[in-house]
Amino acid sequence: MSPQIQPRKTVLFLADGMADEPLRELNGLTPLEYARTPGMDRIASEGCSGEFLSLPDGFPTGSEVANMSVLGCDLDREYGGRGPLEAAGRGIAMRPDDVALRLNLISRSNGILTDFSAGHPSQEDAETCIAALNERFGSDTVRFHTGVSYRNLLMLRGPTMSPLIITEKPDDHQGDAIAPFYPRAAAPEAEATAKLLQTIMVEAPHVLNALPLNHRHAASVNGVWPWSGGRAGAIQSLEKKFGIRGAVISAVDVIVGLGRCLGMDIIPVQGATGYIDTNYEGKAKAALDALNNHDFVYLHIEAIDEVSHACDLELKIDTIEQFDARIVQPVLEAADPTVQAVVLPDHHVPVRLGKHTRDPVPVAIRFPDREPDTVMTYGESAARRGILGRLAGNELMQLLFGPVRL
Repeated sequence: MSPQIQPRKTVLFLADGMADEPLRELNGLTPLEYARTPGMDRIASEGCSGEFLSLPDGFPTGSEVANMSVLGCDLDREYGGRGPLEAAGRGIAMRPDDVALRLNLISRSNGILTDFSAGHPSQEDAETCIAALNERFGSDTVRFHTGVSYRNLLMLRGPTMSPLIITEKPDDHQGDAIAPFYPRAAAPEAEATAKLLQTIMVEAPHVLNALPLNHRHAASVNGVWPWSGGRAGAIQSLEKKFGIRGAVISAVDVIVGLGRCLGMDIIPVQGATGYIDTNYEGKAKAALDALNNHDFVYLHIEAIDEVSHACDLELKIDTIEQFDARIVQPVLEAADPTVQAVVLPDHHVPVRLGKHTRDPVPVAIRFPDREPDTVMTYGESAARRGILGRLAGNELMQLLFGPVRL
C-alpha cells in the first residue's frame, strides 16, 4: 500500500469581479494593472501564472457558476441554480419539491431598473421589506427570507411549483425597462409559477413604497427581482473529490452555501458585510487561524464586484488596493512560507459595462516546491505570458491538490 500524500496547505484569495479590460483613461492598463498590489505581485513573482476559464458557454454568467468552476465542480452534473446555494447559505432546509430563487431588492422608477442593489439598504431596512413582502404574499407555498442587505431569498414550496423558469440577472439590466425581462416559463408546467413571479414583481412596489423607510432615504427600496431558481441538488464534497478539509470565509450567502454543499467549514467573521466597509483585518486573521486545522482556505471578498457593477473606476482601484494591503499582504507575511498561495477573480466585471463577461481570468499560484516562471507582476496581460496557460474545468484544483502538470 502506497503512503498517503499529505495535501499542501493552501490559501486561495478570491477577489470577486476584479478582472477588467484595458482603459484609455489608465493609459491602456486595466484597474488591476494600474492599482498598487505588491502582495498579489509577490504571488506572481514567486510562482506561476496563467488564465482560468470560469464562465463556460452554456451556463449563466453568475458568481455561483464562476465559483463552482474555481472550486472544481462538474457544472454539467452539479449546477442547479443560485437559489438553492443561497438557501444552503442561510441554513434553510429544502424539500425535494421546493424551488429556491435569489431575490434582489431593487430600485425602480417609471418601469426602469435604476439600481439592482437598491442602494445597499441596511440590514434593518432589508428585514423590514422582507417582513412586508411576507405579510402581503406569504403563504404555505410562498415565503421570503432575509439574506444580507439587498440579497435575499424567495422559497416556493409544493408540487405545483416548477423550477423550469427563465430569469435574467438584474445586474445585467441596469437602466433597462423591467417588463421585457419578467420571469417566463420554459415549459407548459411552469406557466403558473412564472405568473406568480410576475405578479410579485408587479405588485411588490405598491407594498414597499408604503414603508416609512422609503421616505427617509434618497435611494428607494421599491421593487424586487427574483432570479436563478432551482431545486436542491447533490454536490460532491471536496473531501471526496480531492481528499482535503476546506474552510470558506465570505459574507455572501451564495459562497457560504456553496461551501456548505462542498462540505467546507464556514468561518464567520464579525463585521463582514460584502461591501467596501467589510472587516478586512478580521477576514485575514480568520484565514490564518483556519490554516492551522484546514488544508484549504477559500477567502472570498465581494466588495470589488459591487463597485465594478456600480461602474466606479476610482473606487474599484482603491478597493483592489485595500484587498491587497489588508488581506493578501498580511496573510502572506504571517503564513508559513510552505503554504501554497493562489489569487484570482471569479470573473470579469468591466467598469465600462457594469456586468459580467466570459473572458478568462488571471490566476497566479505560488508553489513552494516549484520553480517560478518569468512573470513578475499580477494582472490580466501578464497572466497570459505565464507557464500555466489556460485552465478550465477542475484543472485549477487538480494543480493545487492533484498531480502537478506543468
